[in-house]
Amino acid sequence: MRAVLQRVTEASVTIANNKVAIIKNGIVVLIGITESDTEEDIRWLSKKIVNLRIFNDENNIMNKSVKDIHADLLVVSQFTLQAATKKGNRPSYIKAAKPEIALPLYKKFISQIEQDVGKKIQTGEFGADMQVALCNDGPVTIIIDTKNKE
Repeated sequence: MRAVLQRVTEASVTIANNKVAIIKNGIVVLIGITESDTEEDIRWLSKKIVNLRIFNDENNIMNKSVKDIHADLLVVSQFTLQAATKKGNRPSYIKAAKPEIALPLYKKFISQIEQDVGKKIQTGEFGADMQVALCNDGPVTIIIDTKNKE
């Protein structure tokens, strides 16, 4: 699994001119799933995200997590995060899991992160054409890959 995290002051997902998700202060998580991803990847990534200290404390130092400050989370599936760009100019998405594999893993990831953060989160719609709007705070953007665990 590959995730791009963006600390935001607000974010939303719109599908066919209908806002389906809105958050204020929190994290937008764009998630790309491969066929080799497992429930272990889900558990590791979820715990990493909810405990990552990227919010400022009282001394203006990034020392608090989304869980610490009870911030919002918005998770959006994005298969293009698995793009391979080594050859040519057209990205290859061969590493991205097919929907029949990715959708159950995406749903498990949402369930796991809700359990780990202790509240319901907002999401996009798997496979939909979505418009994601956000105001990146900082800016703070972090990339996490469960295969590298960096």
